[in-house]
Amino acid sequence: MTLQWTFIAVFLYGEIGLVSLLLLPFISPSRWQKIFRSGLINKVAAYSHIYFNVFIAILLLLFFDAYREVSKYAGPTSEVDMKHNPEQQNLAHMKLFRAQRNLYIAGFALFLWFIIRRLCTLISQQAQLQAQSDASQKQAQSATDAAKKLMEEKENLSNMARADDTDVDAVKREKDLAQELDEARQELAKTKKELEKKQVDFDTLKKQSEGTNKEYDRLMKEMEKLQMAVDGGSVDTESKKSN
Repeated sequence: MTLQWTFIAVFLYGEIGLVSLLLLPFISPSRWQKIFRSGLINKVAAYSHIYFNVFIAILLLLFFDAYREVSKYAGPTSEVDMKHNPEQQNLAHMKLFRAQRNLYIAGFALFLWFIIRRLCTLISQQAQLQAQSDASQKQAQSATDAAKKLMEEKENLSNMARADDTDVDAVKREKDLAQELDEARQELAKTKKELEKKQVDFDTLKKQSEGTNKEYDRLMKEMEKLQMAVDGGSVDTESKKSN
């Protein structure tokens, strides 16, 4: 394996490790968000679009180069009859298997590069939605506590008003409390609607993340099958060559 394909293979293994790390269930999105917002990551993220596009260009170039090699060795390589030249046949098969291996490596590296970008985006969005949901729940709880307190105060003033019908200030205070209670109820209803909306967004994002995880698992199984096929073909070629 040449230096460039060794680099791409190492890059692919690093991508697989990073995706597996991002999919760990015990690391919460909020913790990932803190990691993404750390000083070192922010310095790198300032030029992330440049890095992303550069790696996309490199991987695309290598992918099409590997595809060209596969097309080259998949057809007749020369006018020599391969049946009467087993060494030439083994060499052609070996080059074809190597080209196919390089094609798989470049293709999966390119695909996982998009997967990593998408996973980071989904994790950041999920962390933001969780933070907003927690803030909305706290706000709703505060509004509920305020409403209960106003209702208790209103009830106390109502009892005072019944004991002394001439207490005009108590009646006025009761009206003010009733108005404040209505406003608190409206604020509570508004906060509940916002909380329900954020919960729907959070569930949608969670379903998207689960779909991405399933697609990644399916592709990893397919990659293992292809890698086994390539390794098996390489072994057969080497055995033929040794015979």
